[in-house]
Amino acid sequence: MRPRRLGGASGRPLNFTVRRFLDTSSLLWGLLFGSIGLGFFVYGRRQKRVVPLACGVALMIFPYFVSNTILLVIIGLALIAIPYFVRM
Repeated sequence: MRPRRLGGASGRPLNFTVRRFLDTSSLLWGLLFGSIGLGFFVYGRRQKRVVPLACGVALMIFPYFVSNTILLVIIGLALIAIPYFVRM
């Protein structure tokens, strides 16, 4: 019996689509921004500040939805800079 090859509707292996979204740089940037986001989240919760809390949640969640590495870095740096410029 021949082993069955998993593939999508087009017949391409599933690895093609997974590899496009999970390259090493996206994973490492996502890990970095998620860690910084966790720090912002804990700081915002302890100090009862809304802006660092919201930016921390956004930093932890947005890497799941952005697949372009350059866009990932730009959005991440913008979210890190927001609590510095917006003081409430």
